Amino acid sequence: MDNISYVLYLCFFIPMVMSFLVLERRSRLVVGYILIGTTVCLFVSEVNGSLYELIGRKDMIYFCTTISPITEEIVKALPILFYAFFVSNNRLKIVQIAFSLGLGFAILENMIMLTQNLQDIDVTWSLVRGFGAGLMHSVCTMTVGIGFSFVRKRRKLFYSGTISLLMLAITYHAIYNTIVMSNYKYWGFALPLSTYIPIIIFEHRKRKQARTQNKKENKVAQVN
Repeated sequence: MDNISYVLYLCFFIPMVMSFLVLERRSRLVVGYILIGTTVCLFVSEVNGSLYELIGRKDMIYFCTTISPITEEIVKALPILFYAFFVSNNRLKIVQIAFSLGLGFAILENMIMLTQNLQDIDVTWSLVRGFGAGLMHSVCTMTVGIGFSFVRKRRKLFYSGTISLLMLAITYHAIYNTIVMSNYKYWGFALPLSTYIPIIIFEHRKRKQARTQNKKENKVAQVN
């Protein structure tokens, strides 16, 4: 990987780490997983670079639609799996850190892509990358996080459920890459947005139901 990738990483990472001194605990968790996402992006870029060299730099389309979705989604899922298994199975927190990790990954990836295509970019490019690849990575990790919060509490489903979630994220990622590298690339950029909106609606309803349930429980407790 070019040194510019490490420069971009450090320019983003250092001030974000310094913000920990003024952030509250919940905010530090979100920012921390954004930084983990950028670190994962840097690591996966090295792995993908080595794998691309291994196949002899023969077919970038094949690599981006077959190999890179596997490496990226597996490595992105590991920090989420660690949090869900060893730290907390709180559904809301898992979803938040999962989205944050995908967001951090997408931020650094877009920054790297920016430096590699300086002659061909404009505002439209930034909008496409933001709503396309930016949301795609976040949707994949958030979906995995939602699934982890479910299978974490059901040990019989944990292993099969985890593998299924990874396969779902990998397939979604591969479909996105396939479409954006074809003549229908703008449909590919619309795919993450059309997926993101239903997930957000679903999450808001779940949170509303949880708040309503908590209020009922508090009223019952006060009466007793």
